[in-house]
Amino acid sequence: MERPIRVLVAKPGLDGHDRGAKVIARALRDAGMEVIYTGLRQTPEQIVEAAIQEDVDVVALSILSGAHNTLFPKITKLLKERGADDILVIGGGVIPEEDIPFLKENGIAEIFTPGTPTSAAIEYIKQHVNRAV
Repeated sequence: MERPIRVLVAKPGLDGHDRGAKVIARALRDAGMEVIYTGLRQTPEQIVEAAIQEDVDVVALSILSGAHNTLFPKITKLLKERGADDILVIGGGVIPEEDIPFLKENGIAEIFTPGTPTSAAIEYIKQHVNRAV
């Protein structure tokens, strides 16, 4: 039997709003995934360390503060430096459409903006997670 997909849900930076992160964490859990939620105000270093320690398949970042163009690429850079760039990194929150290409160029596989059904994120993860055999 294959182990469930493991997802780290993280709130980088000084953003103090976590309703969206909690909604996606619950939806992923209800879809059969193992979910680790880091809580609020995490540094990129803390997020990467938790992802490696927890041996996750996915890092799901949630942000509302507007610092996504700084924090998201820093996380993907740190994952690469630690040899963990096989972890799928997705993001969500209040992110302007014009910022999405930059984020994808910097290692964020997909961005989910407000109003996206949780089922879209679940299906994306199921289709794109890189599982070692």
